[in-house]
Amino acid sequence: MASTSTPLTLPVLPLDDEVVLPGMVVPLDLSDTDVRAAVEAAQAAAPSSGASKPTVLLVPRVDGAYAATGVLGTVEQVGRLSDGDPGALIRGRGRVKIGAGTTGPGRALWVEGSRVEESAPDPLPGSVTELVKEYKALATDWLKKRGAWQVVDRVQQIDDISQLADNSGYSPFLTTAQKIELLETADPVARLKLATEQLREHLAEQDVAESIAKDVQEGVDKQQREFLLRRQLEAVRKELRELNGGATDAADESDDYRTRVEAADLPEKVREAALKEVEKLERSSDQSPEGSWIRTWLDTVLELPWNERTDDSAAGHDIQGAKAILDAEHSGLQDVKERITEYLAVRKRRADRGLGVVGGRRGGAVLALVGPPGVGKTSLGESVAHAMGRKFVRVALGGVRDEAEIRGHRRTYVGALPGRIVRAIKEAGSMNPVVLLDEIDKVGSDFRGDPAAALLEVLDPAQNHTFRDHYLEVELDLSDVVFLATANVLESIPEALLDRMELVRLDGYTEDEKVVIARDHLLPRQLERAGLEPGEVVLEDSALRKLAGEYTREAGVRNLERSVARLLRKVAAQHELGERELPFTVGAEQLRGLVGRPHHVPESAQDPAERRTAVPGVATGLAVTGAGGDVLFVEASLADPETGAAGLTLTGQLGDVMKESAQIALSFLRSHGAELELPVADLKDRGVHIHFPAGAVPKDGPSAGITMTTALASLLSGRQVRTDVAMTGEVSLTGRVLPIGGLKQKLLAAHRAGISTVVIPKRNEADLDDVPAEILDKLQVHPVTDVRQVLEIALSSAQVAVAAAA
Repeated sequence: MASTSTPLTLPVLPLDDEVVLPGMVVPLDLSDTDVRAAVEAAQAAAPSSGASKPTVLLVPRVDGAYAATGVLGTVEQVGRLSDGDPGALIRGRGRVKIGAGTTGPGRALWVEGSRVEESAPDPLPGSVTELVKEYKALATDWLKKRGAWQVVDRVQQIDDISQLADNSGYSPFLTTAQKIELLETADPVARLKLATEQLREHLAEQDVAESIAKDVQEGVDKQQREFLLRRQLEAVRKELRELNGGATDAADESDDYRTRVEAADLPEKVREAALKEVEKLERSSDQSPEGSWIRTWLDTVLELPWNERTDDSAAGHDIQGAKAILDAEHSGLQDVKERITEYLAVRKRRADRGLGVVGGRRGGAVLALVGPPGVGKTSLGESVAHAMGRKFVRVALGGVRDEAEIRGHRRTYVGALPGRIVRAIKEAGSMNPVVLLDEIDKVGSDFRGDPAAALLEVLDPAQNHTFRDHYLEVELDLSDVVFLATANVLESIPEALLDRMELVRLDGYTEDEKVVIARDHLLPRQLERAGLEPGEVVLEDSALRKLAGEYTREAGVRNLERSVARLLRKVAAQHELGERELPFTVGAEQLRGLVGRPHHVPESAQDPAERRTAVPGVATGLAVTGAGGDVLFVEASLADPETGAAGLTLTGQLGDVMKESAQIALSFLRSHGAELELPVADLKDRGVHIHFPAGAVPKDGPSAGITMTTALASLLSGRQVRTDVAMTGEVSLTGRVLPIGGLKQKLLAAHRAGISTVVIPKRNEADLDDVPAEILDKLQVHPVTDVRQVLEIALSSAQVAVAAAA
């Protein structure tokens, strides 16, 4: 508690930016005019007032303004200070509330004031006692840190809370504003709380400052220690080099990236980028994560073959030799062999005329090999590299969904790596390898980007000479690389990506080509894998032909090779069991006993009554799948008018285009039935059902139009479709036969199935040039323009009752 007493008249002793609290004893310099005037006035007034010691009013003055509360001070002694200047020793006695100014002796300013009486509660409450303990503990902690041990006991002996709070006036860390706040707080308990809070905040700030200073000092000491150790390490290495006769330490040289970059044969821009990274590495510490990223990047750049190229003069310029290599390693595939031969011939002529580099671009190539599985697309890449005398690298793209797999990751990511293209160049060790982009049609896309879009720059001859990987961030010249992309389905490749590649189709092998491939390539390889010598097991051509035609009906030769391997394993096992003597010759008649029954018997080889087209309403069509060409049967039936509803029913997992073709075929027969002498009345009252067997396989496309029309016409007329006839073509509402795609694959499938007559659109007649001559010799091809011509060729002359056909 605080209260005011009788007014006092005192001379003012102003304190500029200083505060004196009650209980404090402070020396003041009498050289100051205001201080001298106040002390002299107090001395002059002391005898008349009867006081034993002169009294003054100590008032803080901040920026010329006086505080509202001062301290009554007694002049204890007047003399000289330690520096020899005149001074006075003044003790603070108590707080005084300043009132109005008045007059007095001397030159000092006199004011009237009232003494502020302070009283603490007695006894002290428990909260105040705890506050006293906390303040003393904080003050002791602070004094011990400063080494003021002699003051600790004095503070511990203070019991008056007012005196204890005013003791904080000695604290040098308090600002003038904080001391004035303590001076103007009359309540002793509140003043002690304020002093405790100020002391607690200062100690917290001091702890933070000490922690920072400690960390900084530790860092400085660590850097100094590291510097000294490095200097010592350099001195040790120098001594070792002198002892070894000047030889350079390998580990030291591997760490010296600057020397490696300057010694490497790098392009100018790449060298500049590498030197910048070296400068960053020299500025960073060994513990910095950025240092490891830079080292990994520099290692990648230094390992790339920037100026390494395979010399094509030996193999690549020998056109005849390259062609011989391709013919020796692959049978058939004339289109792609001719394209590679053309590329080599043009490259040789460009080199002879000094046109190797034009506009910064070299003479690379981008080919897309599209065909069914097992035709040799992947193995063809190795043969191309062998024929050109170049390095070969295979990049598997099947299932890739991350764009960074192609372009690389940004170096800011943890575990960043360059893309697959850069890694392929690094693996090849030259800037002009043959890179096989396998299964490019299996590339997917999701939230991580579209890898197919990233391949646009890689496979564009107009811009891949400045390809920029996200990890390297420097230009990489890919214009001299021969890219071979393989795919099974053309429709799965984005149009923009397909436009950048030259398309080469591999439609499959004829039966004669399969026999040659099996005899010259597959059989020797499987003999070696089965542990048999080249003369111990001999397969006759008849056996190979039967394996290709009746055991493995496919566009490629992968299943054929499996059948040959199975046969050889069987013979090897029988020999080990003592059941068969070697050498052994396998003919067509021995196949059933070794590998079982045939799986694909041609329709022409079956009994006429068991053939699928033995009843009206079944026609044979031709289709293209992901595995090459195939034979497709179409079945049609009419529902009983009493039990079945009118309309068209389609089954067999058909796509929208094929469903529309069925509607077109039905509409054509309804509108032209009288002209074709068909009982079209049945189509109005009875339901029509068209089914495509192998219902678990999705089917789509317009090329089955004339097949469905022929099946319906056969059903209505009761005339069977010829067993040896297959057809393909799109039909229009007017009965026109429109062109289709994949003719070569379809004719190869017809030949494999034992078909002898094929009906094709007239406008596809030019595509027959792509079909092997031996296939055309065995097929009777009928180009047609109208459905009526199809019916004349396909329908037999036998008449059967319509009801029986249904």
